[in-house]
Amino acid sequence: MELNLKKPIVFFDLETTGLQIGVDRIVEISLLKKNPNQKEESKTYRVNPEMPISAEACSVHGISNEDVANAPTFKQIAAEVNKFLEGCDLSGFNLLKFDVPMLVEEFLRVGQDFDLKSRKIIDVQRIFHQMEKRTLEAAYQFYCNKTLVDAHSAEADTRATMEVYQAQIARYDELQNDTEFIHEFTGAPSDKMVDIAGRIVKNEEGVACINFGKHKGKPVVEVLKTDPGYYGWMMRGDFPLYTKKKLTEIKLSMR
Repeated sequence: MELNLKKPIVFFDLETTGLQIGVDRIVEISLLKKNPNQKEESKTYRVNPEMPISAEACSVHGISNEDVANAPTFKQIAAEVNKFLEGCDLSGFNLLKFDVPMLVEEFLRVGQDFDLKSRKIIDVQRIFHQMEKRTLEAAYQFYCNKTLVDAHSAEADTRATMEVYQAQIARYDELQNDTEFIHEFTGAPSDKMVDIAGRIVKNEEGVACINFGKHKGKPVVEVLKTDPGYYGWMMRGDFPLYTKKKLTEIKLSMR
């Protein structure tokens, strides 16, 4: 079926060196843009992560260090990727917990900002889990009656995700064919989240609070005043760059 779109939506998938958002890097990114007129555009890049690919990650996606040795770095393709995503909503499978934070990290690492506020975000996995609770391969079989060939290659997973999303919209009467509705339906991302990882969230009064550890539930401003070493601890830790950026913004606003 055709998607009812007010602006382009980009389905994307990442393959990486590992699963630590603040540490690991992208080794492959595939982007599939669906325009309001239903025209499709796609781009897939192999990326030199400038660090070793873990054996665990290689066993999943099959991309070795040798495969990306001569590939461009993310810094070399960042502007082109950012341009391709400009003015687009985003979609993917499990992108809220992993792909979006990882992509934002890569942009920040090379000095590029990536605006999320103006975008609707559709996590196809959340629709699937709320409706059927399965994996991408099972979703593809269930919704599209197809076997997912080359699972865990970014390009195959990206196209499968778009096809599953289209089939979900067609299957469930309660799902409106509208990006904004699906964005709200999947609960992504909450306006209460200050950072993507959810380490800092707003309370009922709209005050930014720490959302983990010994200071969970306390206002960030209060923590920074009463525990001077906390800021340095977070900045030295393996927290996502976006989390550090938001923490720094709050700290600077206290002056």
